[in-house]
Amino acid sequence: MKKNSVLINTSRGPVIDEKALVKALKEKWIFGAGLDVYEHEPKIDEELKKLDNVIIQPHSASATFETRSKMAIIAAENMIIGLKGEMPPNCINPEIFQNK
Repeated sequence: MKKNSVLINTSRGPVIDEKALVKALKEKWIFGAGLDVYEHEPKIDEELKKLDNVIIQPHSASATFETRSKMAIIAAENMIIGLKGEMPPNCINPEIFQNK
């Protein structure tokens, strides 16, 4: 990354090695960072909290009424389908249904 780069992570915490990020920020290898997720969430690296060139916020990218409502509906629909013995469309472990 260029020295004027700002690293932004809103995907998954472990994508970023926070110790390496702290070093890069302290030694000015990159300009700054914006984080919505953390390597060991909910714990945030103490050194990261002290840096002036970092913006941290709670993992809140999906915190809207519309998004959370849709998430609840999807979860309920998947649960109902699963209780019927069918494979839910959003199943993250389909192997549990293949052994029936």
